[in-house]
Amino acid sequence: MRNVSADEPFYRELDDEELMQRLVLRDLTAFRTLYARYSSLVYSAALRVVRDPQIAEDMVQEIFLRLWRKPESYAATRGKFATWLTSVTRNRAVDEVRSRGRRYRHETASPEEQERELAGPDTDDPALTAELSDQRRLIRTALSRLPPEQRETIELAYFGGFTQQEIADRLDQPLGTVKTRIRLGMQKLRAALTPKLRW
Repeated sequence: MRNVSADEPFYRELDDEELMQRLVLRDLTAFRTLYARYSSLVYSAALRVVRDPQIAEDMVQEIFLRLWRKPESYAATRGKFATWLTSVTRNRAVDEVRSRGRRYRHETASPEEQERELAGPDTDDPALTAELSDQRRLIRTALSRLPPEQRETIELAYFGGFTQQEIADRLDQPLGTVKTRIRLGMQKLRAALTPKLRW
């Protein structure tokens, strides 16, 4: 998406509410102006919460795409546009972190906790419950047989929701080493589990 160029000074002089009124009418130049004005703010707000530059960049695109599709979601009566946009960004970023946290808690829960979760009100198939429990047990066993450094990187990547760069930083290891450990560990898991699991 290009920045607002010097030949669009009129739009750069408009305040946020006027730009949003034009955006409701599908004014692309108004949208570009808002993007140029606030994309850095959205990125910074997202990064403070998710702490992952790539996810924060993706979130900028997502937030502005939502703004283009539904500009009427902003109302001037809710306060300043910048405050509202920051709030929307922070809420979306918190949702992302919570989603990663739920995935981590589920995958690292004890067998009993996972089975209780699975046996909730939406699960009324005992055969399915037993099959999924068996699959989890096989996966945990296969993971336990990996070399410790491979097991740790895989658990951080797939259960903890960390990026490979975050894992490298966390373990104080080169990024290439982390990638190799994950690749080798996944190869071993695939070899151990493919004959046993029905996907």
